[in-house]
Amino acid sequence: MSNTRPQIPVTVLTGYLGAGKTTLLNRILTENHGKKYAVIINEFGELGVDNDLVVDADEEVFEMNNGCICCTVRGDLIRIISGLIKRKGDLDGIIIETTGLADPSPVAQTFFMDEDVKARTKLDAIVTVADARNLPARLADSHEAEEQIAFADVIILNKTDLVSAEELDLVERRIRSLNPTARLHRAERAAVAVDKVLGQGGFDLARILEVEPEFLSGEDGHVHDSDITSVSFQITEPLDAEAFNAWIGRLLAEQGQDLLRTKGILSYQGSDERFAFQAVHMVADGDFIGPWKTGEKRASKIVFIGRNLNRPVLRRGFEGCIAGAAAA
Repeated sequence: MSNTRPQIPVTVLTGYLGAGKTTLLNRILTENHGKKYAVIINEFGELGVDNDLVVDADEEVFEMNNGCICCTVRGDLIRIISGLIKRKGDLDGIIIETTGLADPSPVAQTFFMDEDVKARTKLDAIVTVADARNLPARLADSHEAEEQIAFADVIILNKTDLVSAEELDLVERRIRSLNPTARLHRAERAAVAVDKVLGQGGFDLARILEVEPEFLSGEDGHVHDSDITSVSFQITEPLDAEAFNAWIGRLLAEQGQDLLRTKGILSYQGSDERFAFQAVHMVADGDFIGPWKTGEKRASKIVFIGRNLNRPVLRRGFEGCIAGAAAA
C-alpha cells in the first residue's frame, strides 16, 4: 500500500543571511493555496528564533537548532523526514528553510542517499533568495553565498527596489556567470507567486527545457573573478549508454568534490526516449523522461557547474561517449 503513495515534493529554501528567506516562507504559508505543507527550519544558533518569526499557520513547523543542516544535524533532517513519510494522510509538500550559512549540496544529497527518503520524496527544487544590494559583496567574501547561487534551480533576486537599474543588471549578469540555468525572478519584499517557487520540477529537465529551450545552449559561462565556472556541451550523434555511465562514473569519483551540479538531457543509441541525468557532487541520478517529439532534433546536452573545470578534457570525455567512438 505504501509503495503506491506518490512521492512528496521537497523544496529547499536557501540564501545568505538576511536575504529574505523567512519573508518568502511566510508569503507561501499565508497564500490561499489550500495545500498542506510541513516546514523544517534550521538555525545555526543554540536558541531558535526563526520559528518564532514564521507566521501562525496550519502547517507543522519543525525546528532544528545548534548546528547547520548541511553537516552536524543532517541526521536530524533524515529523522524528521522519515517520521513525516510514515504518517497517515498525504502531504502536498515539504519546505526546508536552511540557515544562511548552509552549503546546499549535502542537503540535496540527502534525498538521493537515504533509501527510505529517496523512495517517498522527490527533491523538487533548490530555491535561493538573493539580496540584490548585498549579493556582490557576499560573493566576494563568502564561499557559501557562491555555493547557494551555483546550486539553485530557482533564484529569487530580492530587494530589487534598493538598487538602481544598472546595479540590478550587473548583479544579474554576475548570477548568470555562476549559474546560467536557474530560473530567475526579481522581487521586492519577497513578493513572488507561489507557483514560481513550489512545484518547479527543478530536477525535471524536460519541464525546464519547455520553459527555456536554450537553457542548455552549449555556450560556456566562463568567470574570471570567481573560482566557480560553468561549461556546457551539445552533441548531435547518439551516445552509448554504457560508455557514458563509465565516463561520468569515473569523472564524479575523481572530481566530484569540484563538480557542484551536473545536468543533462541525453540521446542514447537505440532509445526513442530522452534520458535526464543530474548529479550533486559525487551523487548521481537519472531516468528516462518520455519520448522525443516528432520532428524534434535529437541532441545530447550537458552542463557542468563547479570549480577547476577543464573544458577540453570534459569535451573529449563527453565526445568519447558517442556510439562507436570507443570502438573506433
